Amino acid sequence: MGKKSRLKARSVQHSSTEEGAAGEIGPRQPCPCGSGRRYKACHGSASGPVATFVARPFEGLPGECDLIAMREIVPAATAPLTLRDGVADGRSVLLCSLLPMAAPALSRADGSVWLGLQVQHNFGDPSRDLAAVLLKALGEEPGSGVVGLTDAPGDGPRLQDLVTDVPLEVTVHEGFDYWIADVDDPTGAAAASLESANSAANPSVRLTSVEAAYWTDVGSREHLRWVMPYDEEPLLDALARLHVAGKDVVADGSRFVGMFRAHGRLVPVWDLPSGTGAEALERPARQFHDDLQTALAAPAPLTGDERAARSGLANRQLTIR
Repeated sequence: MGKKSRLKARSVQHSSTEEGAAGEIGPRQPCPCGSGRRYKACHGSASGPVATFVARPFEGLPGECDLIAMREIVPAATAPLTLRDGVADGRSVLLCSLLPMAAPALSRADGSVWLGLQVQHNFGDPSRDLAAVLLKALGEEPGSGVVGLTDAPGDGPRLQDLVTDVPLEVTVHEGFDYWIADVDDPTGAAAASLESANSAANPSVRLTSVEAAYWTDVGSREHLRWVMPYDEEPLLDALARLHVAGKDVVADGSRFVGMFRAHGRLVPVWDLPSGTGAEALERPARQFHDDLQTALAAPAPLTGDERAARSGLANRQLTIR
């Protein structure tokens, strides 16, 4: 067979593999459902479609940025949830960064439900997962213990459908002793789980002068991690303007090291000199916030230096969720 014939044969075979028969979707083509997956790994798979990934699952929720922080960067924090009438039938619900053994929820003897954010399952939309677990826990008898999901929740309400617009009030804890605050003398697995969790929890503090900014001490150094509520493109422009102007510092000796993307929001990160602490960040963080608002509203296009700074910022992004 000549070279042209071999190339033609390969082309026909490749086309058949990619596109299938006329009018059909090839297994390696993008699934038409919009999930971003190949057809063979989504609606064309033997097990059926995979849950669609939701890039910004907490959009519209009060305290969206704090929710992201509690799920991704804060070891021990809680926040009461205020549910719509008729959802909880008078039972209180406490949102927790982490529960014992990464449990999705606990139905407690006092009738309350604790809902965990840092869990092992992920079915594509954390908001729908949380709503499904919460409704399942509320349907259990008080004191039934751990409640979780073994399968994707499918269609159903999301957390946005169950909560009111009451602002989220976050309490950051030094450790996980709140797990057993009502237990006189914890022993066995409970005590072991608590000890393990406490040993892994880095000290963290939520700043009071701005929203969703958290100081943490990781032992060798300190960080400020700040979940921003702005769309990515204008935020990158604004951060580039502040960098060129020398206004991207949050404390003496601090260094803006980059950012990561989590659940559709950017989280800028600063390295801090050892011994800085959270209190010293309050005033400069507020000043940074005010400068950022001015930069976000600036109508002029970026200068050459600002465009270069923006490119550098974009190259220092990491998506974790």
